[in-house]
Amino acid sequence: MLFDNQDIIPRKEKVQVSSLLESLKSTLKIALEPLAAEKHAENKYVVEADLHRPGLALSGYVDLFTYQRIQIIGNTECRYLRNLNESDMMSSFEQLVSFDIPVIFLTDNNNLPKKVLKLAEQHNVPVYRTSIETTKFMYQLRDFLEDLFAVQTMLHGTMVDVYGIGILIAGKSGIGKSEVALDLVERGHRLVSDDVVILTKKNNVLMASATEMNKHFMEIRGLGVVDVMSMFGIRAVRYQKRLEVVLELSLWENSDKVDRTGLDNNTIGILGTDIPLIQLPITPGKNITVIAEVIAMNYLLKHYGYDAAKAFQEKVKKHISEKKHRDDMPKRAIEYFEGDIE
Repeated sequence: MLFDNQDIIPRKEKVQVSSLLESLKSTLKIALEPLAAEKHAENKYVVEADLHRPGLALSGYVDLFTYQRIQIIGNTECRYLRNLNESDMMSSFEQLVSFDIPVIFLTDNNNLPKKVLKLAEQHNVPVYRTSIETTKFMYQLRDFLEDLFAVQTMLHGTMVDVYGIGILIAGKSGIGKSEVALDLVERGHRLVSDDVVILTKKNNVLMASATEMNKHFMEIRGLGVVDVMSMFGIRAVRYQKRLEVVLELSLWENSDKVDRTGLDNNTIGILGTDIPLIQLPITPGKNITVIAEVIAMNYLLKHYGYDAAKAFQEKVKKHISEKKHRDDMPKRAIEYFEGDIE
């Protein structure tokens, strides 16, 4: 069975705060200003992708305080602290930082009094400030963390972007997956990865990418390794693409059942996500490249609400229901048209 042995890449158990901060600066271009305990970021670790706003914890309720998460302090929390007298403000914040918090982010250019930040320094809790508004920063940070903590697997196949649809071409070794992908690239489509495909699951979506070693490269049996980006240009490659269809190639004699109508809607489970599966038996002379393009366009039509197989089925049903009122002779598509005479 296809993809029976899916080697799961274990998710990260923790991410060093200092490493996360560098990634946010370099990858997301987020400017972060250290306010307290910067040197302790190397000893702190994030263990999950969820974030937390500690409003209730600042007000004194800590029974359900998820202190192990990154804490986000925005306008609401800062205004609450400023409305307290100095003694209550210090007591409220000290109760917060007494927990083993990995890091605190102040958003929207908010700031805290120096005495309050000194408490964070004393409890070794790193505090950083960003000018980005709270909801936007939380969205970017959570999306980045979900990628870091995502479940992954490696599959044998070739991933291509055809008309914007991510198709994973699978099948036995030597059946011609790379050759089909190369033909698609030559026709203007884009290669994501050849031979080894890494799939990352985020929000029930599977994102496909190459490894650091095989990106841009393809192995064509009898020819060797080719560099697709150098040969066809930057337009011929993608670093990642959502997986939307699996195209399984098999020899005709090994195909027990061939779908003739397209009504079956077969799927295959990958990392707990069902992906549409097209099982295509191949024979000499069959143009797999054009069929791959048709698969992509047919998927787009279904996405926009038109299913050709269902439309044809309805047409057949209508014809059968009206057959008693018709002659036995099949009706022509066009009753009369002007002859094609030169």
